[in-house]
Formats: sequence, structure tokens, C-alpha cells
Amino acid sequence: MLMRFIARLASVTAFGMLAGIAHAQTVALYYGANPPVDELKAFDIVVVDPDAKFDPRAHANTHAAWFAYVSVGEVHPERAYYKAMPPAWVPTTNDAWASHVVDQTVPQWPAFFVDKVITPLWKKGYRGFFLDTLDSYHLIAKTDATRAAQEAGLKRVIRAIKTRYPNAKLIFNRGFEVLPDVHDLAYMVAFESLYRGWDAGKQRYTEVPQADREWLLAQAATIRDRYKLPVLSIDYCDPSDEACKTSTAARIVADGIVPYVTDGGLATVGVGPSNNIN
Repeated sequence: MLMRFIARLASVTAFGMLAGIAHAQTVALYYGANPPVDELKAFDIVVVDPDAKFDPRAHANTHAAWFAYVSVGEVHPERAYYKAMPPAWVPTTNDAWASHVVDQTVPQWPAFFVDKVITPLWKKGYRGFFLDTLDSYHLIAKTDATRAAQEAGLKRVIRAIKTRYPNAKLIFNRGFEVLPDVHDLAYMVAFESLYRGWDAGKQRYTEVPQADREWLLAQAATIRDRYKLPVLSIDYCDPSDEACKTSTAARIVADGIVPYVTDGGLATVGVGPSNNIN
């Protein structure tokens, strides 16, 4: 009983560290086909797969704000808009996820992304978007010049979204290289695997090396201190390992970062800071 009280006190103290972060909110990500609304609605923000059997308008009065997952740097052949993309726009693949990497320098890409990806979701009722794969251009850009060109294209896409939909709330997943120029358009910045990761190729959970963690913590400090944005870390544990999930979330909170700890496929309801203090 004493140990449980001490753990609870530590979690409450750590959770309090988030209170000073500008508009810090709890976040869940669920990419399964049938989001369990009753479990997810306790979070402030819930990111769902736009192809899931879910209508955000039907749950507009719940506590949660429903965000749509969108991939900026890659496209999977199963997405409805993939067939409308010329092959030259997707010059290589990410074999780990069976997806195609988008060339961000294509002049037509920003307008296409807004018209074919964002607008249909806006019409469905989504007002927030989780922008994933913002660093996938590294798979096709191998020189400073080509990376700079890709980053310029990426910034055009982000600006195009906010130009068409100024009230859209955007969560960046990484995108550290473009933040200096577009941080004012972000609502929150996320990254994955501060303490625990998921190796999609080997289908296993991993412990993050200390050097990688220190680099991410430095990025988080810059985002919080310079850009005044909340930071979200999405970590991964076996869904049956409750101790891993709760301890990892507590470690993330202690770093002043919003945690969400879930399974590798983001198909179960994971753990956030509120789970640790109930």
C-alpha cells in the first residue's frame, strides 16, 4: 500500500510538471478500424485513422477533440487518393511500412494534398490533423541541396493547409528541420520513442539508446523554450505489459513531456498521464 501511495504521489507530482506548458493536453492515438469512443473520449485529443468506421460529427459533443491522421511524406497504395498521383511524385518506397515516399518538390503537391486529403476530412468534421512522416524525405534526399529543396516543399504543404483552413489545428510528428520557419502554424509537436520503441521490420519492442533519448530531449527543450509549444512523446510497449506502459508514461511526464504509450500498431487504448493518477 505504501509503495502504491508513493508511486501515485510521484505521478501526481510529475503530472503537475505539465501544467506550466502552454495548452498541454492529453493525447491518444488509435488507428484501429473501430475506435472505442467510450474509452478514448476521456482524452483531450484523439487521433484516429480517417479510413476508420468513425464519424467525428457524431461525437462532436464528447470531451475529446477528434483529429485525423494524415501522412505528408508518404502514401500507402490503399489510400483513396494514391491512384490520382503520378508515379513521378513517389520516386521510392519505405519497405518497412509498404508505403511510397512523396517528392515534396513537386509544384502541384501542396494544392493536391489540401484538395484530396485535407478538404474531404474537413467536410467530414475534422478540425485537427496529425501530420505524420514529416521526415520521410530523407529517404530520397541525400545532399544538403536536395534536403533543402525537400524541406522547402514540405513548408509549402504546411502553409497551404493553414492558408485554406486557418482554424485547423496541426500536430507535427517531428519535422524538426522545418520548425524554425513554420512553428507558428503548429499546435503541438510529437515524436516517437523517447524511452520505448517499436521495430516494425523485426516486429519487436525495443529500449531506446541513451544517445537517441538525449538528442530527442534536446529537441523537446528547443520546442518548449523557443517555440512555446507542448511536446508529445509516443512510446511503445507490449499491450499486455501494464508495468511497462505506466512506468514509461511516468518517465516521460517527469521530463515535462506529454506521454502516450501504446502498442506498435496503435490498435489498443494506451496510457497517458491521466491514467497514472486515477
